[in-house]
Amino acid sequence: MTHRNLDNQSAAVAVLGLGPMGRALAAASLAAGHPTLLWNRSPGKATALVAQGAVLAPTVADAARRASVVIACVINYRAVRAVMSGLERSPRGTFVNLSSGHAAEARDMAAWAAQRGVNYLDGAILTPAPTIGTPAATILYSGPRALFDDSLPWLESFGGSSVHLGADAGTAAAYEMALLDLFTMSVGGLAHAFALAITEGIPPTAFARFARGIGGLLPDMADRFADQLTSGTFAADVSTIASAGSAVAHVRDAAAARGVDPAPLQAVQSIIERAVAAGHGGDSYARLAQSLVPADLAEAAR
Repeated sequence: MTHRNLDNQSAAVAVLGLGPMGRALAAASLAAGHPTLLWNRSPGKATALVAQGAVLAPTVADAARRASVVIACVINYRAVRAVMSGLERSPRGTFVNLSSGHAAEARDMAAWAAQRGVNYLDGAILTPAPTIGTPAATILYSGPRALFDDSLPWLESFGGSSVHLGADAGTAAAYEMALLDLFTMSVGGLAHAFALAITEGIPPTAFARFARGIGGLLPDMADRFADQLTSGTFAADVSTIASAGSAVAHVRDAAAARGVDPAPLQAVQSIIERAVAAGHGGDSYARLAQSLVPADLAEAAR
């Protein structure tokens, strides 16, 4: 692909990284009417976006130096640092990292950026690429509030909710990892449940009818967990940890009898057994979350 001449080009937004999410961000920026510059290690991924009006830059520095907001959306923080190392000087605008990683990486990245005079915001995209540019998109941001406010006219083009969580650059990543924890554990549980159902001859479509009801219990449980963890009281109005332990033991035995790997259930059972051994068998499930928090962090939170 031929790179466009940048001598007379300026842009509201530069997007660095054109994986599925990066392409969605660039497309949303274009759809909102923002002049948009692109950079990617493999320039061919920019073909469709260039046809829509984006400008492909030959280097990271060329893309970043003309933009009001620079968006990095690459595989991880190591890649972000490599991309940022390609800057000849600090961007005139805000550098927004929408790549995934954990909170400590985000804080290290923010400190590294500050040493180089880069105005840095960290962010976390909570919804899949097809939602970008629609009301369904949710993106969390953390870092200096002034940078977020200044960048919001462009960030809003990505659609839905743009939420600033505070000055700590690691906060957005912390939310993302905890929510991804919920998603991956839930999907893993769903896969395990379907496997057990199949070994018992239950058709997947028949099982799905009832599996949907289990998922419907989670929103109310999330609210109860939040209330009890905030208050520090764990009244078992619905069920107890001890009764959960009994249920998990039954399912573990059922899985083992059918040749389905019981290891995920054994991990849950181990968590429950530790809570019971600590004297919390009569408490609600929310106590399990507290019991997983390291003692020093739990004490600091009180």
